[in-house]
Amino acid sequence: MALIGYARVSTGEQSLEPQIAELRDAGCTKIHEEFASGGDRSRPVLGRLLNRIQPGDTLVIVRLDRLARSLAHLLTVIEALDARGAHFRSLGDPVDTASPQGRFTLQILGSVAELERALIRERTQAGLRSAAAQGRVGGNPGLRARDPAAIRKNALARDSAFLDGLMAHSEQWLPIVRRHRPQRDWQTVTDMVNAALPRDARDWTPERLKRAVKRFVSEGMLDARVLERAPVKPASDRLMAIVAAIAGTEPRPTLQQIADRLHEMRERTPRGKTRWSPSSVKMLVDRARDHGLLGD
Repeated sequence: MALIGYARVSTGEQSLEPQIAELRDAGCTKIHEEFASGGDRSRPVLGRLLNRIQPGDTLVIVRLDRLARSLAHLLTVIEALDARGAHFRSLGDPVDTASPQGRFTLQILGSVAELERALIRERTQAGLRSAAAQGRVGGNPGLRARDPAAIRKNALARDSAFLDGLMAHSEQWLPIVRRHRPQRDWQTVTDMVNAALPRDARDWTPERLKRAVKRFVSEGMLDARVLERAPVKPASDRLMAIVAAIAGTEPRPTLQQIADRLHEMRERTPRGKTRWSPSSVKMLVDRARDHGLLGD
């Protein structure tokens, strides 16, 4: 269980030495150095670190802004560490995921991030309504004039917004992808993601999920092996995986509630029937538990 430091500055003209000295004083045995903008999520050093950190290790930074410029990005990085059994600590902030106080602070940050996203949406909608009321034409003048610089800037902004959206909802799909790809095919994993969501939020498709996964792989948030081809498995394995996803939600549903959910999703029973019974569900739950997809 080692303390692994990460130090970052925006340009080569800035010095990493103050951060390195603090990290060494904190007991870091190895320090990863990176020269990149905090707004740039495509940081190869950070990506390799997240893919190679070992269970029990702790990623240590001097301040939160050395790791991420947005709460969404910060929380996604911490989620990646948690998935590998690693911890996170910021020397200048009360965040240490190995302690109860640090985890509580993290929960508060998550709530603040959700509030921040809601306020941004509200301000954007208010601005659009105001512009429409005054008869102003929306859009970017540079884009209407086909200015190359404006087009490049807009493309970068759209890409950043896409990544922020993925990070904001990563808790919906990221843990399932980490656990079940590439052992299970994209359709099955997509069905598992949708099965764990409320009815009005089941809008994931295999294509959309694959695009999200590829984006996270490019950011170093996921191991590239999740994109490998899945082995061919029988249809009953798909049903077992879907039932496991439903049964693993909080609060844990009853067998009848799982049967009702499968009926809503128009899934057929292993015998091809449309009506599910608790006994049919129990058979699949028991199989899922035997295969390690569910706890006791």
